[in-house]
Amino acid sequence: MPDSSPSLSASPVCTQRATLAGLTAILLWSTSVGLFRSIAEQFGPTGGAALIYTVSALCLCLASGLPRPRLLPERYLFIGGALFVSYEISLALAIGLAHTRAQSLELGMINYLWPSLTVLLALFLNGQRASWFIWPGLALAITGVAQVMKGDGDWSPALLWANMQDNPVAYGLAFAAAFIWALYCNLTRRWSKGASGVTLFFCATAAVLWGKFFFTAQPALHFTLPASLQLLFMGLSTAVAYSAWNHGISRGNMTLLATASYFTPVLSALLASLWLGLTPGFGFWQGVGMVVLGSLVCWLATRNR
Repeated sequence: MPDSSPSLSASPVCTQRATLAGLTAILLWSTSVGLFRSIAEQFGPTGGAALIYTVSALCLCLASGLPRPRLLPERYLFIGGALFVSYEISLALAIGLAHTRAQSLELGMINYLWPSLTVLLALFLNGQRASWFIWPGLALAITGVAQVMKGDGDWSPALLWANMQDNPVAYGLAFAAAFIWALYCNLTRRWSKGASGVTLFFCATAAVLWGKFFFTAQPALHFTLPASLQLLFMGLSTAVAYSAWNHGISRGNMTLLATASYFTPVLSALLASLWLGLTPGFGFWQGVGMVVLGSLVCWLATRNR
């Protein structure tokens, strides 16, 4: 429970530290695409994802205690939990099932349609009011994803469709992940009543993935020191990121953090490219910029409403 004492909330130093914590969370989350792919290459898409969420769940339990389902509102627990688990599994498997590292970068960027979709769904689910320019913003974000998929080559709907047909399961999971997370964000706002089930949901995600691992044909797990260190870092960074973000939005500069969060696709693409040894062309970065700009336009369309 955040401390709401006047002296603490009024302290500029505390506000700056909380804002820095929130920015740290954004930085840590931006490493996820590259690490998801790298770990999947070591342990397989399902085994790697199961290990990641197991370590993350253990770290979250150590940081915030064991989950208490009875404290969560029913609709948030069951429907919100199902959406959370579906999102995490869809994103992890989409990146893990990519045929190449370059394709995993594309799939990670498709996921960042969720900010625009969150604003769009808020119009219908939460009665959010928005200016007319929400529609150009959404169109710009979607066009940006198409540009990311096109890269520096020629553009046509047929070529984009052929690109998706190369790996329909992975692309389908990536688009589904963006929509599911947007839906989760809106329904959580309505149903959670301020409670957080993140620790429980991470445990459930790990359990579902282990079920898939043991009951379907999967490659055996082979642990190496580099892969184990990556796994440990991602588990710890996830726990730290969630804790830092909660602290940041509770006591920091919310406007700055909200604005900074919309630039996560750029940072995520940059870190993933460096980690995976990729050099995306100008077309890719142009598409990433369009996704960011489109998301910001959608957000600004609701700012004064």
